[in-house]
Amino acid sequence: MSAARKVTDPSRSKGKLARTRAKPRPDARLLDRELGILAFNERVLAQAEDESVPLLERLRFLTIVSSNLDELFEIRVAELEELLLAGRGDGAALRRSLAAIHERARRLVARQYELLGRTILPQLAAHGVAVHGGSGWNDPLRQWAWKVFEAEIEPLLTPIALDPAHPFPRILNKSLNFVVELQGHDAFGRKAGIAIVQAPRALPRMLRVPPEVGGTPHGVMPLASIVEGFVDRLFPGLVVRSAHQFRLTRNSDLFVDDEEVTDLRAALQGELVQRQYGDEVRLEVSAGTPNVLVARLLREFDLEEQDCYRVDGPVNLVRFQQMIDLVDLPQLKYPPFEPSVPAVLREKDLFGAIRKRDILVHHPYESFAPVMEFLVSAARDPRVVAIKQTVYRTGADSALMQALIDAAHAGKEVTVVVELMARFDEQTNIDWAAKLEQAGAHVVYGVVGHKTHAKMAMVLRRETAKGATALRRYVHLGTGNYHPGTARLYEDFGLFTSNEDICADVHEVFRRLTGPGQRGALRLLVQAPFSLHEMLLASIRREAANARAGKKAYLAAKINALLEPSVIDALYEASAAGVKVDLIVRGVCALRPGVPKLSENIAVRSIVGRFLEHSRVFYFYNGGKKDVWLSSADWMDRNLFRRVEIAFPVRERKLRERVIEEGIEVHLRDNVDAWIMDGDGRYRRRRRRGKAVAAQATLLARLAGAGSSPA
Repeated sequence: MSAARKVTDPSRSKGKLARTRAKPRPDARLLDRELGILAFNERVLAQAEDESVPLLERLRFLTIVSSNLDELFEIRVAELEELLLAGRGDGAALRRSLAAIHERARRLVARQYELLGRTILPQLAAHGVAVHGGSGWNDPLRQWAWKVFEAEIEPLLTPIALDPAHPFPRILNKSLNFVVELQGHDAFGRKAGIAIVQAPRALPRMLRVPPEVGGTPHGVMPLASIVEGFVDRLFPGLVVRSAHQFRLTRNSDLFVDDEEVTDLRAALQGELVQRQYGDEVRLEVSAGTPNVLVARLLREFDLEEQDCYRVDGPVNLVRFQQMIDLVDLPQLKYPPFEPSVPAVLREKDLFGAIRKRDILVHHPYESFAPVMEFLVSAARDPRVVAIKQTVYRTGADSALMQALIDAAHAGKEVTVVVELMARFDEQTNIDWAAKLEQAGAHVVYGVVGHKTHAKMAMVLRRETAKGATALRRYVHLGTGNYHPGTARLYEDFGLFTSNEDICADVHEVFRRLTGPGQRGALRLLVQAPFSLHEMLLASIRREAANARAGKKAYLAAKINALLEPSVIDALYEASAAGVKVDLIVRGVCALRPGVPKLSENIAVRSIVGRFLEHSRVFYFYNGGKKDVWLSSADWMDRNLFRRVEIAFPVRERKLRERVIEEGIEVHLRDNVDAWIMDGDGRYRRRRRRGKAVAAQATLLARLAGAGSSPA
């Protein structure tokens, strides 16, 4: 896209451009972030291509790639376009970066559609799962589709002609639209040309077809096929020469001026309205769309040819997630499992169990129910006087949030730090904040300019022991969100504790988030943006110093992303000193592993399987002391400097060994779902030698089920 590209709303764009940062110059020591994101999605797509994965789960992985690509364009590509438009950074380098992104993304998209059309859909049809597209309808299907169109769809459609009296309509971000070529003259004598039809968002993108109509037990029909099949009914007396789907992706990043905002919630609500109409960044069109129509759309959206993706199928594969939910064929999905509840957490007195010792839980293998019970029982317990919690993502229907509301109604002091800027969950969190305030809870939004990403919950309980009554604190800390739904899909650790030092630290972090004042010292926790980065560098450098002194030195980390340059440089220095470094990085990694004289002692692998690897585990050998930290933070600039994050130590030896084994070592043994990264950012599946070891399957067998599991 040229730097002369138009600005949709100058007042908004000026603010947005003010917050962008110049993209760092290429560095031989660092790999490209955006290409790393695409490499991760290539690994996800490989799951969809894997014949050992159940068929509907292969389709799910396919849709996940599409959803991830949407976010890549909405956020990362949009930011690069803004930088280019603003004249910030190296313009030639930005254009090269955008061209490389488009080239690689285009290859990835082509793989998706080929896999869908040639493999997944035909194999699903063999199992009685049919997608009834527009071609090949028999009479029963056409009659059924017509009834649906007439009763449910046509009343909501508004065809818009393109002429001087009808300017091009505003196109919502990621909405389904049709460009229609017409021939003839309308009732006013106007010559018909092109019209736009927008599919209402209120309608499902996939409709279940009755078996007696479709002739298959599990049939679905895309909304797009129905609209295309009867689009001529919207233009009586005219000839429809062609109709083609298109979809527009817009810049969806939100901007709130840290210095000028006085009411974060009100400012954010204003931004959310505009999110659907941010600057255009990508156009998707069906492959058969005539070039003249594509050119017209590109002009309307001020896009270039490289921004256009011609796809051999529906313009939005994410819609197939609805199909997965509609098809009831358990044999085509992963086998169900029942998360276990550690024996120590089955006791009736949950708080008594936590008083005895720290308790570790590993989701999704172990149940999230104890976390819910922790807060639900606190809301009901008359001895509980206060609850404090952070909320980043929790879902629109959350029993945990309802527990906090119930606690506030019961007269308990409830304080909730709600992160309003949790990307794509902003409206959900605004709604919960309003409900909590109505119930009488204290609701704060953390620190403007620093997202509150830490996962903490604290319960204050009035207890009597040996004739004395005092307040006692209980804490849950986690690496993942307080979201019961994702807790069955995301791998995370959680820790229950009543340790006074940790509880005092959690109290201090909440004080920093809710009120003004200088920061006090923390006893055991480390917090971003203050001490987490410093702790990481000091721990890495200590291993390097031990290696130089001839002592055993080792460090390992399991994280979602590694991008922060000073941490990467410290890891390079540790490698040069002789420290063996094992990194398990699920997503993007800017570090170059295995490069002679730079990182020859560093190995990087990625695990992509049934569950989303989400926990952050930091392990430093430290002369045999084995320091183990769990955290909400990845090793990225934003996590270490622009977010409120915590890392907490695992103090008890038994639990520490569990985290090392379940969080690190079993993943290092994985030869099924593991990908090994080379110094150029390329990944290859780890070669299987001997017995197959899949970390997630191993942990499922070890931890999940009706039986007991470790505490």
